[in-house]
Amino acid sequence: MGRSRFQIYDTSAPHFLTCTVVGWTPLFTRPITAQIILDALAYRQQNELFKLYGYVILENHLHCIIQTDDLNKEIHSFKSYTARLLIDCLKDHHANKVLEQLAFHKKRHKQDRDYQVWEEGSHPQLIDNVEVLRQKLDYIHYNPVKRGYVDNPTDWRYSSARNYAGMSGLIPIFLEW
Repeated sequence: MGRSRFQIYDTSAPHFLTCTVVGWTPLFTRPITAQIILDALAYRQQNELFKLYGYVILENHLHCIIQTDDLNKEIHSFKSYTARLLIDCLKDHHANKVLEQLAFHKKRHKQDRDYQVWEEGSHPQLIDNVEVLRQKLDYIHYNPVKRGYVDNPTDWRYSSARNYAGMSGLIPIFLEW
């Protein structure tokens, strides 16, 4: 899963992850591209490929807390699958400027493709207790507030903050911790 100094030592515990679009390209400014991410997360949770504890999708990256038996494999699969769908979507919608940015920021060693969506790695951080889980969830949910996009975390549509506030979120998450 990319070249990273972060290692996964305990696959039985959840991990906080960050997936960043290459060049910090604002890819998730369209509801259709954010929906691709939501659908992929929901699918993996519904099919018990992983437990999703929380997430936030911002314009150029996403944070999530995931637990799975093979985190490297699942994140690689998630990123590969969503990259293909995102590129196809951008082509279908003639989003040529965004495609140009994804081509420009593609790493040189990625010679098997025209575009690169995701930066390599996801910086997994082990969550080994409830206090750290709460801290990471607060970080995730308050990210749009800190950026000045909303005043209240539950106002950000692409986040699990609503789920934790007892409201209906866009996708289900794993709340049994």
